[in-house]
Amino acid sequence: MDSNSRSARSGIEGTATRRRFLLGGAATAATAGLAGCSSVLGGSGNGGSKEKVTMLLTPGTPGDLRPRYKPVVNMLNDKVDGVDVEMKVPQNYSAIKPALESEQAEIAMDDVTLISNPDLMNVYGTTVTGGSAFYFSVMLVPLKSSIDERTDVKGKDWAFADRLSTSGSIFALYTLEQAGLDIGEAPKGDPVDFDGSWTDHNQAVQRVANGKADGCTTWGGNGIPHIPKKYKSDFPKRVKEKSSFLDTIDTEKPKLRPIWWSFPIPKQPIYARKSWDSPKKERIGEVLINSDKQTIQQYYPKGYNESKLPFTTLRDTSMKTYRPVIKRMNAVGIDPAA
Repeated sequence: MDSNSRSARSGIEGTATRRRFLLGGAATAATAGLAGCSSVLGGSGNGGSKEKVTMLLTPGTPGDLRPRYKPVVNMLNDKVDGVDVEMKVPQNYSAIKPALESEQAEIAMDDVTLISNPDLMNVYGTTVTGGSAFYFSVMLVPLKSSIDERTDVKGKDWAFADRLSTSGSIFALYTLEQAGLDIGEAPKGDPVDFDGSWTDHNQAVQRVANGKADGCTTWGGNGIPHIPKKYKSDFPKRVKEKSSFLDTIDTEKPKLRPIWWSFPIPKQPIYARKSWDSPKKERIGEVLINSDKQTIQQYYPKGYNESKLPFTTLRDTSMKTYRPVIKRMNAVGIDPAA
């Protein structure tokens, strides 16, 4: 792709790409627990020759997430002079905002933190994989389960991801409430019409596999590999058209059956804290939005599983994109402005 086409894709005239960030204010600082290190603070590890840039990945299983993002980090470290980008995995979504406020991290990538604190962030864009900027929330049950629809969840044990996960908690609780179930104080507290447990996407699936839950909610990229191919013909049209994970179907165990799919959810945004005063911030944004699959393939580690690639480029975004998420957060008692 030539420089003119890349500039056009980012909505910028001329050959010198320049991101137009969404700007905002600040909030109080705190300390966040991050998996994979004793502290985010410390030296650069390069004798001070490079600026350390800490990127917070979406909370999940650290051992699975960091390898997935390795091509992205390799690309940034190669194309942005003078940076040492490192990945950290927050223990949960609640840890992201404090880490940014206390300047323990520079970049993060979840919609809930952005929506809750838009004035704290400079937005790079929404992630795109397989040509799609959308993903799905899905409810899964064992193949022989008697649960066939949302109302059947009443009286059952249900496994969710993080309490503030858009696809693994918020969208599921909203649709269960719409189906007539009493979700009680969930996600902050306990539901009434069913029992709920909150961990992460991978553990939610494993709780079903281990017989500790009757079903689970996760995001499509984590759920589709567990669905047998015979169910693909029954996928809603919206999933067939906009999911970028269909080629991973029936590749992992346990085998589970979908009973509900959300409408297309805008994929996670990538953003930087506004208080990060460095020319590296804008350059990183330029590299991310001008990336494509061909470019990022050059940075695959040996033996890299391409199906795990989290994104290939970014699409310009705004808070309007995330209005459906805000609506559901409000409906389940989460105030984005709080």
